[in-house]
Amino acid sequence: MKVFLKTEDEIELMRRANQLVGATLAEIGRRIKPGVTTLSLDRIAEEFIRDNGAVPTFKNFPNPYGDPFTGSICTSVNEVVAHGIPSDRTILKEGDIISVDCGVLLDGFNGDSCYTFCIGEVSDEVRKLLKTTKESLYKGIEQAQMGKHVGDIGAAVQDYCEAEGYGVVRELTGHGIGREMHEDPPIPNYGSRGNGLMLKSGMCIAIEPMITMGNRSIWMLQDKWGIVTRDGKPAAHFEHTIAIRRGKADILSTFEEIEQQEKDLN
Repeated sequence: MKVFLKTEDEIELMRRANQLVGATLAEIGRRIKPGVTTLSLDRIAEEFIRDNGAVPTFKNFPNPYGDPFTGSICTSVNEVVAHGIPSDRTILKEGDIISVDCGVLLDGFNGDSCYTFCIGEVSDEVRKLLKTTKESLYKGIEQAQMGKHVGDIGAAVQDYCEAEGYGVVRELTGHGIGREMHEDPPIPNYGSRGNGLMLKSGMCIAIEPMITMGNRSIWMLQDKWGIVTRDGKPAAHFEHTIAIRRGKADILSTFEEIEQQEKDLN
């Protein structure tokens, strides 16, 4: 395992990339409504990213089978946990949820973040799943500081979500990030406190709880990208990229604009 510690200048470059991801997610959030296709959201994202001088990292990214991802963002609707391919056949409807995962490469460094949006009015049960998943992300971030361990992050997410009766996906994890979108170390959403790699100041990682309303079991769609819950129940996914510090973690990505949009709607 090779972990790259970032300098202060590199962390600031990563902040710029991650702030652009946050702005892209907010731009998508403005367009999410019943009747919209996930492919139309993808086109909006790609144009916005390129207009801001960056490259969508997910575009043409290969899976382990060598199949390139055709979208600029991952659009995962309802029971799709992650890696949903944007399509003109996937039309959003009232009561759906959609996780939009976005990555950009800007000035040599990567940004990566994900947010799960509601389409119109969703059930109280689904709203609670989203609330708990998002809160678990911040529980994990609280543990992400110099001297702690990777297992402390995973345990915080797992304990919080399982206490509410939710499933914690094991097969998909967060990751280190920097010049490459996926770097060491992997950051699972489960674990034991005090176990795993010790965190050092200058490490940059993406923490991304993927939480299911029912059983944590998943399977892969025939497109070899989309990951869905086996029981067909909804899943939520939230992600921040952070820098490890002595004390409180430095969150490089942002949900601020999206959360303001949500407040304005309510």
